[in-house]
Amino acid sequence: MDADVIIIGSGFGGSVSACRLAAAGMRVLVLERGRRWTSKTYPSVTETDWWWNHDRPENANGWIDLRVFPHIAVAQGAAVGGGSLIYANISAIPPESVFARGWPAEIRFKDLLPHYATVGHEMNVKTVPEAQWPARTQLVYDAAKAIGAGDRFRKLDLAVSFDDAFTYDSPDPFNLSRSKRFKNAQGVEQGTCVHCGNCDIGCPVDAKNTLDHTYLARAESNGAEVRPLHLVTAIAPENGGWRVNFDRLDTGARVAGSVTAPRVIVAAGSLNSTELLLRCRDVLHTLPQISPRLGQSWSSNGDFLTPAFYAGRKPNPTQGPTITAAIDFLDRSQSGQSFWIQDGGFPNLLANMAATAASAHPKAQVFLTWLREMLQRHGALDNVMPWFAQGVDAGNGRLFLHRKYALFGQWELDLDWDVTASRPVMDAIVGMHQHLSHATGGIPLVPPTWSLFHYLVTPHPLGGCNMGTTSADGVVDHKGEVFGYPNLFVLDGAIVPEAVGVNPSRTIAALAERASALIAS
Repeated sequence: MDADVIIIGSGFGGSVSACRLAAAGMRVLVLERGRRWTSKTYPSVTETDWWWNHDRPENANGWIDLRVFPHIAVAQGAAVGGGSLIYANISAIPPESVFARGWPAEIRFKDLLPHYATVGHEMNVKTVPEAQWPARTQLVYDAAKAIGAGDRFRKLDLAVSFDDAFTYDSPDPFNLSRSKRFKNAQGVEQGTCVHCGNCDIGCPVDAKNTLDHTYLARAESNGAEVRPLHLVTAIAPENGGWRVNFDRLDTGARVAGSVTAPRVIVAAGSLNSTELLLRCRDVLHTLPQISPRLGQSWSSNGDFLTPAFYAGRKPNPTQGPTITAAIDFLDRSQSGQSFWIQDGGFPNLLANMAATAASAHPKAQVFLTWLREMLQRHGALDNVMPWFAQGVDAGNGRLFLHRKYALFGQWELDLDWDVTASRPVMDAIVGMHQHLSHATGGIPLVPPTWSLFHYLVTPHPLGGCNMGTTSADGVVDHKGEVFGYPNLFVLDGAIVPEAVGVNPSRTIAALAERASALIAS
């Protein structure tokens, strides 16, 4: 066969498994739909190629894949390194209580702790040095103290390389030339953070410890092959192994091809992995015995944003890493809900996007138009504090396929997500955002996308191929193996059976570390 294992996708699940299985001596082939980006080719540099288009990815295979559904939108990365290129660098360990229900008995918090530690080491995580807290970090600390929750303030582990000598007091501190170049533990050249605020749109100094700089780089040094712009279209059993069909997108046209291996790991992300398996089960009929639980129990992980405007204070959201700190209410002390509050950063680009809202998706236009009006009414972007949050939502979404035009046309992915059961945690988050804002002299402005339409956007989709104990309650087992299909695995956010209430990348990576060890044994 062409490889010992084919890995579909190069996000946290795919990169971790590629790294570990290549180190175990396997011939690893990674098929990634997105491009291999560099600091010279980011859309924030070229001012092109922002969007991924599902209808014509051979012509539009850009940075962000925004899936807009009737009740919620999902933002995903499309890149070698997956979502690590667009995420906010947070490497968080959830509370033990997250694993108290809904997980297979084999998944125990204490057994995952060594894997969490390994992920932290490989991603070189650390908190923002005390001497270089952005203004937003100080605001989070002040807000926690102002409401009597100072003991709940948390500095967060970030997958960012910092220069301890950096200081905001230096002349022109955010000048990119102040970044110091070095080689990381995986042998890749990076730079140190100069707090430019561009984490989510491509770090221009390579200070983000993204997967292409860490796990995937180590995988490639051990012989793994990564093929960008390869969009997988089907998986089928063949000769005791698997044939994976794909379309190459690098020529401006779709060029079909296929590869074979005795093992396949699907790691394309919650939406894309679920969609691929749904197509194989329900349209192509190559995997007809996949559990009827496929697509069920999808979660938004309770993501929410409330901007607050400060007349007498400058949070400066365009300075510093995108997220740096949190106030921890994961213990359900607030109305019985589990969540945490974070500071948030905006790149300068957001003001430009707000000014050109007419060219955005209609759902995005509502938010961007509102933001432009609020900036005009309340002041400059420097006076905005974007309060972020994640929480444990109901996890009751359903991913499914439907025809584009009723009885004919292409099959498309859809998401049925009723916010009703998740309203309590969202209301608790909004209430805390308002409380923290008022306590520190801010004016919280709940986006009309929520206040009027109860519409949300999440960058942290979870579920769809959930872990379980049998095919009656899950799609995969504790090691990510699909029930009924030996040597077919799913290792990404799709297998997480419950919202974790914190940024989920470290949990996804820890599960992949654990599963990879079992696969290689």
